[in-house]
Amino acid sequence: MTVLLVHGDREYLRDPGEELQTDLGVLDVPEDVESGDTLETHLGEPFEVRELRGPDLFNHFERTGAPMMPRDVGLVVGHTGVAHGDRVLDAGTGTGVLSAFLARAGADVTTFERDPEFAEVARENMVLADVADSVDVRAGDVLDRLDDLGGFDVLTLDTADADEVVARAPDLLVRGGFVAVYSPFVEQTREVVEAAREAGLGEIRTFETIQREMDFDDRGSRPSTAGVGHTGYLTFARR
Repeated sequence: MTVLLVHGDREYLRDPGEELQTDLGVLDVPEDVESGDTLETHLGEPFEVRELRGPDLFNHFERTGAPMMPRDVGLVVGHTGVAHGDRVLDAGTGTGVLSAFLARAGADVTTFERDPEFAEVARENMVLADVADSVDVRAGDVLDRLDDLGGFDVLTLDTADADEVVARAPDLLVRGGFVAVYSPFVEQTREVVEAAREAGLGEIRTFETIQREMDFDDRGSRPSTAGVGHTGYLTFARR
């Protein structure tokens, strides 16, 4: 069980029995370490032990590209109602943040990543997230395997050709199941919406995902000027 060792704004991942060496000293992680423990280096510097949770995975997964932002993950979960026992077909695994979040919510996820090396990194990330038994990471193009797939409660797509998968959604989803598509560009979003309409899906809605943090200081309070807060567009539809 990998744990998070926290000292101020510093965070390190270690397994029980491993050693941490920093300028704050050397720390041996006990085999019986538990979340909530406080460990000290040989110089007396304290580290808090934490269990890995969703935001920690976002920060510490090995990345093969830009991972899905937590706010976008939240919208996917909120608008599809992914829950324990659901079967999810995911395409465009990438780092695997979305797959890990869905599996930790209790879903069984089959996810496709075109790049074999990226797929292997995603498998390692699933081990770190402790969901390797719930996430089947497959290397390949999901479009080549659609004839062999079906019976899913939710489809989550983050690929340039997501509209082609959406066109097959009635064959892939159970009745009442949802599609969630992330698109970085408006043009792709429009293609997804048109494909959903032509496929006879209902409850089609698209949202721009944007979020601004707030700054509070002695001068006053206002939205942060760091970053635009925009990530992309999420389209939802239902069979």
